[in-house]
Amino acid sequence: MRSFASDNNSSVHPDIMDAIIKANDNHAIGYGSDKWTTEAEAAIKNVFGDTADPYFVFNGTGANCVALQAITRPFNSILCASTAHISQDECGAPGKMTGCAIVSIPTQDGKLTPELIMPHLKNFGFVHHSQPKAVYISQTTEMGTVYTIDEIRAIADLAHSFNMYLHVDGARLANACAYLGCSLKEITVDAGVDILSFGGTKNGMMMGEAVISFNKDLSENLGYIRKQSAQLASKLRYMSAQFPAYLNNNLWLENAAKANIQAMKIAGLLSKFPEIKFTQKVESNQLFFIAPKEITAKLLKDYYFYIWNEITGEARIVTSWDTTDKDIEEFENTLYK
Repeated sequence: MRSFASDNNSSVHPDIMDAIIKANDNHAIGYGSDKWTTEAEAAIKNVFGDTADPYFVFNGTGANCVALQAITRPFNSILCASTAHISQDECGAPGKMTGCAIVSIPTQDGKLTPELIMPHLKNFGFVHHSQPKAVYISQTTEMGTVYTIDEIRAIADLAHSFNMYLHVDGARLANACAYLGCSLKEITVDAGVDILSFGGTKNGMMMGEAVISFNKDLSENLGYIRKQSAQLASKLRYMSAQFPAYLNNNLWLENAAKANIQAMKIAGLLSKFPEIKFTQKVESNQLFFIAPKEITAKLLKDYYFYIWNEITGEARIVTSWDTTDKDIEEFENTLYK
């Protein structure tokens, strides 16, 4: 059964798999002192600029925990959308690992704004309250929506004016760039982002993410935080070897653009049914919609995807870099059965 449940379910791109196989060459010094990791660091600097300081980790939750530990102390608070991954989907790991209070802010579309954040910027210097120190946003959001560069810059400017940091969870950052037509650098470091969880697992990589600091002061302890968080791989070359293949020839953008295009094709099919209502704008590779139960049940017989909200019947479909035109055709056939 083909899956529309998550881009985590997709296969590994052949170029990425080939890079991993090539890294399986004789012995190499462990923990990142190898040529593949050096090449990966250079590839990231080439894309994000010389201020980028990458630390490769096992997964997205690990990346978020390491990044947030770098910018907070246990008496701080982290502000995020109520739908945020660190609030809903990581089993409390960020709160446990940082010791911080996670402050969830309700939103309509998964996106924070300065206006939504501002009421929570209070009690500074008051010993009885957690001190706001970090704003966390996802790009794309968990609702499939995309922050523009100006929207990110506005949040970064607000955070910095209160001596706070902006952390971006970029698990689907490539899909946002494909939608906006911008570079990875423009949407992060140029927009004032302090630290980034850079993901590729959802976009053709096998495993592994990178925590990228754009602030040398934050980099000082990142190596120690990664190790203490059990996120330093001994055979790191098998993770880091993926990044040059992913970045150097714009594979990241090609894969994300394809996933976005396939999502728009499905959106076009669903929009032909007046009784199907989209609950969010389709701006990436995620679609959120409410359909009559008989349509949803029919689709679930042939495709695995999530019912996002059991009460309202809202469903989520996610396309991937390897979603084919045949997948779309068969989806259409199921829809019209």
